[in-house]
Amino acid sequence: MIDILLFGIFAGLLLHGIHRKVIARVQGRPGPPVWQEILHTLKFSFKETWIPVTASQALFVAVVLVALGIWTAALFVLLLEGSLLLLFGMYMLHKIVEHGLGLSSGSPYGKFGAIRSVISAASEIPLFATIGAVYLVTGSLMISDILAWQQVHGPLAIAMPPAALAMYLVILSKVHYSPFAIIEAKEIVSGNRTEHFGVWRAGLDVAFALKTFVLLFAFVLIFVGALPFAAVLAVMLVLLLSLSFVCALCPMLSPYDTVTVQSLATGLIAVYIVAFGVIG
Repeated sequence: MIDILLFGIFAGLLLHGIHRKVIARVQGRPGPPVWQEILHTLKFSFKETWIPVTASQALFVAVVLVALGIWTAALFVLLLEGSLLLLFGMYMLHKIVEHGLGLSSGSPYGKFGAIRSVISAASEIPLFATIGAVYLVTGSLMISDILAWQQVHGPLAIAMPPAALAMYLVILSKVHYSPFAIIEAKEIVSGNRTEHFGVWRAGLDVAFALKTFVLLFAFVLIFVGALPFAAVLAVMLVLLLSLSFVCALCPMLSPYDTVTVQSLATGLIAVYIVAFGVIG
């Protein structure tokens, strides 16, 4: 398990680097090398580490450890083919990380990021559409049962495309430079991560790399099915590239527009799911 955890961290950081590179190329810029995020994490690991005087020291440190714990546990849930509900519950706990990061530092920029993390709760709404659709079609929320269903009936993405779209929106809302990434908007510097530096920032980079790896991995398992590991990585890469193109071509939305777009999309998906259940 430890070797897969280390691989997940490395792969997640590499995926972040590829994401930045693709965005830069689409926008006509050379961009950083794809291994830049790995170098950043190593650099922060050896830089001087401090806690701001204005910070809540316990929360400032604890929120980094919570982020690492949440996504490590989420990865193990995937590997053990456990409950989809438990996996998404861990995803919801990430909101504590986003909010706590901003509030813990005492920085006004961090506080703005924390406030926006509450507004961005709209990004969690599509999860309910995903959970409802998966249960409606497969009759189970165990990942092992979902994989078994797909072995018989084919990819769930074909049987229920709106559910796949709902989870796609969830992942899009959590990648860097997303049109929904209002927590990291440039007008609030680095948002809720503004004051975390040194080893604390390295820990956050590792946690967020795991987050990206877990979410892409979960999408493949839930909507494509069981594949050889090399094929899983290939599908994850294709999925990431599509997200990168969206991020490169779409401007960042305002907080209000973010909530509006995600709520409308979820509403349309929910209507489809209800109609599917009635007709079915």
